[in-house]
Amino acid sequence: MPNATISGTGSFVPDQVVTNDDLVSIYGIETTDEWIQKRTGIKERRFAPEGMENSDMGLQASLRALDMAGLKATDLDMLIYATLSPKHSFPGDGVYLQNKLGLCDGGDATFAPAMDIRNQCSGFLYGLGTATAMVQSGACKHVLLVGSELHSAALELSTSGRSVATLFGDGAGAIIISATEEDKGIRHWHLGADGRGADVLRQRVWDTSKRPFITLDENGNGIIPREELYCNMDGRQVFKNAVQRMCFAVLRVCQEQGIQGEDVDLWLFHQANMRINQYVAKQLGIPEHKLLHNIDRYGNTTAATIPLLMDEAVRSGQLKPGMKIACVAFGSGFTWGASLIDW
Repeated sequence: MPNATISGTGSFVPDQVVTNDDLVSIYGIETTDEWIQKRTGIKERRFAPEGMENSDMGLQASLRALDMAGLKATDLDMLIYATLSPKHSFPGDGVYLQNKLGLCDGGDATFAPAMDIRNQCSGFLYGLGTATAMVQSGACKHVLLVGSELHSAALELSTSGRSVATLFGDGAGAIIISATEEDKGIRHWHLGADGRGADVLRQRVWDTSKRPFITLDENGNGIIPREELYCNMDGRQVFKNAVQRMCFAVLRVCQEQGIQGEDVDLWLFHQANMRINQYVAKQLGIPEHKLLHNIDRYGNTTAATIPLLMDEAVRSGQLKPGMKIACVAFGSGFTWGASLIDW
């Protein structure tokens, strides 16, 4: 059975930087830079311009990952796209990315399968587990995994929505998972879910159990109540469950691989809230110099946080061949995951 290794990484963020002060001066949100930083660790985030699609960001990240891996798009056997903010309800963004990569036209058309994953902040790790299994089974040699989010279009950028609007930003990360005979790669992964927390963090938008599932006005246009249109979150419940599940997931993968926390060289936590990550690190005894952060610059980019962080670490030289890294995430659903990788 071949090992599954990460042969290339890539990332992309839009040019527009939105600082905490910009949220006040441009969008009129009643908050302060001090308030946001104290509770989340976020200083700024990126917003995509009108007309930019989620898959446009995914494309740029993918091209950079392919370049690092020394591969062409036609070398890909499968695409996996993790996002909670696709262009449309359906189809998913995977097929849009496939087309933009040129896999549907000309003599080189491969029509590689494209799978979309909807596991929110845990989406990248759910995709990592899926891609690893496909490579280790021999079904695929190279799998492209993308985590990409375009949150800004659906944020309630007002004082009433500030508890959520201050958290999120736009961006994309991508990796190539490839088969190798070398003794390295993705060693272990664990995924979990607890549907009892499904309504603690959600964006309903519409409810297909209702008739009509969207209320119509006299002209037949849809009317979506504010509480359904925007994300709703019980922050205290999310914090409590995130700490518990992230600690559990990390301990489980380490135990099953027979290693201790000190054997890990770098820790890549999902970038949802700096305070959650610092609390988890304290509980696990992880030293600050081993824990990577970029939430201060990008906010929460959901499925993109870990691959974006990974690409930055590779290109900055922080993540080097031979290192052992651990990734962990928790998100809406509730869902969570962790993985151990020998780089």
